[in-house]
Amino acid sequence: MEQPDAEVQETVSSVGELDFAVVTLREFLHHSNAVRALAVVDREPGVGPATIDCERFCAIEVDLGDRIVLIDHGAELEPTPAVLPEVKPLPPFNVDPVSGEIAGTIGGIEHLVDGVSALAAALGGRNVAMAVFETDSAEYPLSITARADGSEEPVIALGDQAFTLPPVPGA
Repeated sequence: MEQPDAEVQETVSSVGELDFAVVTLREFLHHSNAVRALAVVDREPGVGPATIDCERFCAIEVDLGDRIVLIDHGAELEPTPAVLPEVKPLPPFNVDPVSGEIAGTIGGIEHLVDGVSALAAALGGRNVAMAVFETDSAEYPLSITARADGSEEPVIALGDQAFTLPPVPGA
């Protein structure tokens, strides 16, 4: 039985007003050592949000709702990326997906949560940013999701299991 042809995706040199989000995600990916950085970005009223997916060593995929376009990962785009706080690359975390325990660099999770929250804030509005980081288990990557306006607590996930950070004692 023949497989249907995969949908041919158009490669573009720009996605207009979304270029800022593309360069900001790409910059975050490179500096944080994330394996993937994604964003859901609001657009003008009446037009649904766009999803931007920036993965290591891959073309950047932009889902515009009615079509998906690709931008070469190294494409030179006009906007300057947002200035983000330094997000230091960390070694992969050791994870126990059953208990939700994550072990690694002291303060590492908080550091990455702060970085992803700053990424989301740089995108503005009610936009959402997510970054995926390596762990010692390829089946259970660590992802952190944050909303730009801070209206929801950042969410940490191991594979499909989601958690929030416990409150800081005395805060």
